[in-house]
Amino acid sequence: MACARVPLDELHVTEPSGPMGRDRTLPALHPERMEDRSFVAYRPPPPESSGAQLEEFIEHAQFIADDLDWLLALPHDKFWCQVVFDESLQRCLDSYLRLAPRGLDPEALPASPAAADMQRRLHRAAFMTFLRMATHKESKENFITPAVFGEIIYNNFLFDIPKILDLCVLYGKGNSQLLHKMIENIFTQQPGYYGDLEEAVPTIIQVLDTILQKCGLQLEGATASEPLKLEAHGRSTAMTMTQKDLVDLVLYLCDSCTTIYSFLDIFPGACLTFQSHGFLNRLASFYELAVPDIEKAIRKRNFDDKSLQEDLWRRLSHSCRKMVEIAHLFVLHTCLQPILEGSENVQSCVEDFLQITTAFLQEKRFLVDYDEQFPVADDVSLLQQAFPHLDETRTSYLLQGVESAWEGVGRKRLRPAPIAAAPQEVERGGEEWAETGEDRTNGVEGGAEAPVDAPRKGDNGAVCTVSAGELESLLSHIRDLLPDLGEGFLLACLEEYGYDSEVVINNILEDRLAPALDKLDRAMPRPVKEELPPVLNSRSNVFDDDDFDVFNRDKVDMTRVWKGRRQGKSGRELLDDKQHVEEQRARYRTYETVVDEVPVGPGEPGGGATAYATDDYDDEYDDTYDINQVGANDLDEDADLLSRRPFTIPQVLRTGRQAQGRQEEPEEEEEEEDEKADALKRDQFVQDPAMLRERAEARRAAMQSRRGHRPDPASHVAGKPRGQGQTQETALDRRRKEAHKSRGANHSRRAMADRKRNKGMIPS
Repeated sequence: MACARVPLDELHVTEPSGPMGRDRTLPALHPERMEDRSFVAYRPPPPESSGAQLEEFIEHAQFIADDLDWLLALPHDKFWCQVVFDESLQRCLDSYLRLAPRGLDPEALPASPAAADMQRRLHRAAFMTFLRMATHKESKENFITPAVFGEIIYNNFLFDIPKILDLCVLYGKGNSQLLHKMIENIFTQQPGYYGDLEEAVPTIIQVLDTILQKCGLQLEGATASEPLKLEAHGRSTAMTMTQKDLVDLVLYLCDSCTTIYSFLDIFPGACLTFQSHGFLNRLASFYELAVPDIEKAIRKRNFDDKSLQEDLWRRLSHSCRKMVEIAHLFVLHTCLQPILEGSENVQSCVEDFLQITTAFLQEKRFLVDYDEQFPVADDVSLLQQAFPHLDETRTSYLLQGVESAWEGVGRKRLRPAPIAAAPQEVERGGEEWAETGEDRTNGVEGGAEAPVDAPRKGDNGAVCTVSAGELESLLSHIRDLLPDLGEGFLLACLEEYGYDSEVVINNILEDRLAPALDKLDRAMPRPVKEELPPVLNSRSNVFDDDDFDVFNRDKVDMTRVWKGRRQGKSGRELLDDKQHVEEQRARYRTYETVVDEVPVGPGEPGGGATAYATDDYDDEYDDTYDINQVGANDLDEDADLLSRRPFTIPQVLRTGRQAQGRQEEPEEEEEEEDEKADALKRDQFVQDPAMLRERAEARRAAMQSRRGHRPDPASHVAGKPRGQGQTQETALDRRRKEAHKSRGANHSRRAMADRKRNKGMIPS
């Protein structure tokens, strides 16, 4: 039997063996102590939810889950014998790490509830197996010597860098603390994994180079892994590659970025190893080159399945976010975290931060996306607080570079970043941006719920802002010491002394306030801020209360609203539209057939004819004189008086002016007499308008000819269309127009102005 407090690697056990049952002593870790059990490889859930395939998956997964549960129930020595010497177990665990669905996969969990429950059970059993494999001490009695434990897991390939990366992806969400302890114990007990990580980082960098080569891109200064082929100039790009290759490329990028982020987030100690290979600079350059090219391909290519396009865009956005977060992990764990923990080499950490962020200035797209999620100004403020001797020239150059990057990509930040302040005013800089960081991430600029910022003037004259929460904190801090002072008076003091509560308290206690503040009432209350009326209630517009006023109407006729040019009906639709026939149907119903005889039934004397009594038509009635008012215009009984000539003054009795006026307008009187004569001849019938226009034109032409007016000759300036030649008349008319065009309009304004000035009409 096993002895207590002896490590497993030194333990020997006595067991009966052979047909005679003789006892023999074997090391606790011996191949003959392994149980004969065959572990099957894992197969992922079927993409199609057919009944037979689901049943097969459930049965297969249940075999694996039962085997792993049996393995976990073994005692310490038996468990390690099975783990170390059973090759089928390692193949089973490897297959699960490679083929298990990731979080972003559409088939992460099967559609069937039974299959989903079985997948969860298997997922947990695999994790518990790896967790026990990474533990060298289970209890005081069951443990392995740390050095031997490191040799066992390393020499038997129980763990390697790819397995650790897959574990972080599969179990990182929700189990980060357990995974951190597990991976940290592996690297601590076996430092050889750091060497494996050193060799794995160039391979991870090669992943980025491979994606760039697939897109037809290459980093500046990057050495090719193989000689450039002759047909390399015709290699495919993201726009020209097949749709299947584009989908595989995006999935490969998404899986790689997610895996790297999960590993660095769970095991931050690997950041130094990655940074020693210049991984962060390569990642930023890759982001700047590949992301815009892949984004353009996804947006502009035609996809038969729009859901596929949306899924690719979602995965690319996820990859971009993970790359930015990877960069932040490097900055946090290699620069900022040691400073916050009070490391001895603060100056070197500050220098590393400035070098990393300065290197980002060349990659404008990456820098803007990084600054949008993790503002560089916040980190600079933190460094200024922890390291007062920070070079202000370098920080100012860095912040100005960030601003120029925003302008270079044509995007506008939601809130302006603060200018690097002096060390005296940095004390509250981090708090300010901590208050307003939520608004920046939520995409809110101002608004009803945004904090109201008050201006602050620092010692160097720079105007800063104080959020509403910080202002209330300053007021409460002062009122705790001086409760008899009014908030209005304290607000004036804070504004005067740059919102420095300590200076305000000191000046009030020593009675050294500014003359303007001494004149104020110290019990002055806080001024009440007048609320502005809602914009919708106070607006005034010419379109108020119209058919499309959505602010005053609950329902709007959307059939009268369209986007762009309204598409008219086709010819066939116009011919098939008989709406006008329906509109005229009611009108023509009134013109029904005239009933000449109405049958009257017995017992209904005249009853059936009453409906037609009001519409009786008498053909013998003479309506000749119904409209004409005969004799209404007679002055007396003498009919000749109606046709008498108008009264005129005899020429002998006319005065000189009347005679002269009569001679000047003989033509007009003749025209009036002709019109009166024509009026007598007219009847009440409406004449043809075309004939009336012809007569009016003839009269106008006759009158102009009598006055000596000559009509303008016909103009042929327009001519024929280009390419058909022009007649001689057109050429002459164009030449005449060019020569005499200064006669009309304002073509000779300068000449006429000079003429007036020469004659003294305009003072010069």
